[in-house]
Amino acid sequence: MALFSHSPGQGSDSDPFNLIRYAAAFLLGLGTVVAVVLWITGITPDALLLVGALWSVYGLIHAVLDGILDPVIDLATDMLHNIGLAPYRPSYSHIETMLAKGEPAAAAAEYARLAETGDAQAVVRRATLLAGPLALPEKARIELEEFRECRTLRPADDIRVGMALARVFEEALDDPGHAMREIRRLLDLYPNARGLRHIRRTLSALKAERFGPPKGTA
Repeated sequence: MALFSHSPGQGSDSDPFNLIRYAAAFLLGLGTVVAVVLWITGITPDALLLVGALWSVYGLIHAVLDGILDPVIDLATDMLHNIGLAPYRPSYSHIETMLAKGEPAAAAAEYARLAETGDAQAVVRRATLLAGPLALPEKARIELEEFRECRTLRPADDIRVGMALARVFEEALDDPGHAMREIRRLLDLYPNARGLRHIRRTLSALKAERFGPPKGTA
C-alpha cells in the first residue's frame, strides 16, 4: 500500500508551528464573532465581508506553514544531519553491509542489540526484516508492541513504531482492521505532527480498498 511507502515521524518530535496555528485560529475566530455581531446589530452592514477576508487569511497561513515552511524545515534538518550539525543519529552502515551480503538474520540480531538501548528506529528496521525476509511477522508485532509498552516514547518515536506496527498488520498479517486502528490512535494523539497529516487523507483509501466504498456511493 502507498499508505506505508513513507514512514512519518522522521522529523522533529512536534510541529513547531502549532502555536502559530492555534493563535491564528483563536484570533480569526474572535474576529469572526465580532464581525457577525456588528452585522447583526447593523453597526457595520458590510461586516460579513470581513468574515470572508479573515478566513482567507487563515487559509493562507495554513498554506504557507504546511506547503512551504514545513518542507523547508525538513530539508534543512536533513542537511544539518548530513554535515554533522544536528543531534547524533546511530549509523547502520555496518548492518546494511550485512544485508547487502545476504545476511538478514545477522542484521536483525544487530538491530536487536541497538533496540535494547531504546533505539526506536532500530526496532522498526528489525521488524521490517522479521516481517519480510525472515518470515516472522507475529514476532515483529510482539516486539514492536513490547518496545512501546516498556518505554515512554517521544512523539516521533511513538509515531515511527506505530506506523511500523500498522505496516506489519496490513502487509504481513493481512489484518487491516488492526492496522487502521493503530493509524487512528496516532492521528488522535498527534493530529498536527509533521509527516503524519497526509495519513489522514489516505486512511479512507485503505478503508475503501479493503471494505469497498461507503454505502450510497456509485
